Amino acid sequence: MTGTGSIGRRLTFLLAGVAALLSVLSWGMVTGLALEAAERTQDNVLAASATTIAETLRSEQGQVQLELPYSAFAMLGAISEDRVFYLVTAGEEMLTGYPDLPVPQLGPPSPGRVVFDTGNYRGAEIRMAMLTRLVLAGAQPVPVTVTVAQTRNGVDAITGELSQLAATLAVAFFLVAVALSFFAARTSLRPLNEIARAVSRRGPSDLRPLRRDAPAELAPLLAALNRLMARLGQSIQRSEDFIAEAAHRVRTPLATVRVQAEIALRSIEDEAQRRRLRQMIRAVDESSRSAEQILDHATVAYRTDDLARDRIDLAELARQTAKALEPTAAMKDIELRLETEPAEVAGDAVLLDSALRNVLDNAIKYSPEDTTVRLTVSTDGGEARMAVSDQGPGLGEGPAEALTERFRRGSNTEGIVGSGLGLTIVDDVLRAHGGRLELGRVKKGEGACVTLVLPLA
Repeated sequence: MTGTGSIGRRLTFLLAGVAALLSVLSWGMVTGLALEAAERTQDNVLAASATTIAETLRSEQGQVQLELPYSAFAMLGAISEDRVFYLVTAGEEMLTGYPDLPVPQLGPPSPGRVVFDTGNYRGAEIRMAMLTRLVLAGAQPVPVTVTVAQTRNGVDAITGELSQLAATLAVAFFLVAVALSFFAARTSLRPLNEIARAVSRRGPSDLRPLRRDAPAELAPLLAALNRLMARLGQSIQRSEDFIAEAAHRVRTPLATVRVQAEIALRSIEDEAQRRRLRQMIRAVDESSRSAEQILDHATVAYRTDDLARDRIDLAELARQTAKALEPTAAMKDIELRLETEPAEVAGDAVLLDSALRNVLDNAIKYSPEDTTVRLTVSTDGGEARMAVSDQGPGLGEGPAEALTERFRRGSNTEGIVGSGLGLTIVDDVLRAHGGRLELGRVKKGEGACVTLVLPLA
């Protein structure tokens, strides 16, 4: 199955992305608020300075007089090292200040109201505050305009410091948010991982419904998984019933056909017909053998999914299996010779008996008449070894390991009934038990040596 990435990683990245967006937004908001606060502070100081200057205006002998108070400029110098500019005009006449100082573009404000504007003066950006006051000079009130300006270096410095502090806090917030996102993703996915672990701990045949507390979002998945296991259990049960039924349905008719063919063979004297009946009997034997081993192979496949782990003495198993095959060996005057020692393993007795029976059956089938088949059980280190050696034609040409493939037979088996599944079954059983199959030749003379290796209990 092709992976599409980790849900936890996706969730972490999504939450981290949200955290990054919030960090940028918070940095922008703090920077904007800092700039606004600094500008408002500067505007308040500029307004206070202009008001202080305007309050010193007076009229003497019909002339507007002004004494610039030190405090008006002292308050501007208290918040930064910016340069300060000013201009005081009475009507069209300049009383004092910088004559080329620009005035706010909004024009003269109404008396008593301060207006603000931003401009450039002498190569620097400045913030200006302008206040108009009416001073009675002679018979007519004269509008006196006070303009106070200050460069913005201090505001920019304060804003930059606050922006840098906001950026540091935003980065710290992002890192903490990423860590919390990772923790939240792991915590959110914990119920799903617990369900996965609960399923993985079960054996292949354990198809009981999962009974676990799960969030509402996982309830449909849990219900679907339980329904799947229920359907799978029914399917396995039907398959096992089919195998058992097939074993009965196949073996019985084939046995009946073989018996009838043997009866016919005894009653017919025509050699051509007798040859045909012998071919029929041989075909029935091959079909019966193939059907039996195919069913055995299916049985092995099902039992290995739920492998038993009983303590088994291989010496006793070897004696029982050899005793069951003695009649078959006696038909060819073959002696089954046992050399055993106690060797206990943990496994399925039915499967191990099937494996050893297949090896012994092959040895008897391929051995010439009046020979010996040896079965030895021994231990070597932490392993138990069951070796079956015969005096037959051996394993043929080609690599011996290829004989464990399904329906693969040796090159020297012509004329002998077989299906090519015997060693496949043996290899599957040993692999299920953590063992291995070793194929080789007898040290002296012809013959094959097949060894079943299993870990000791």
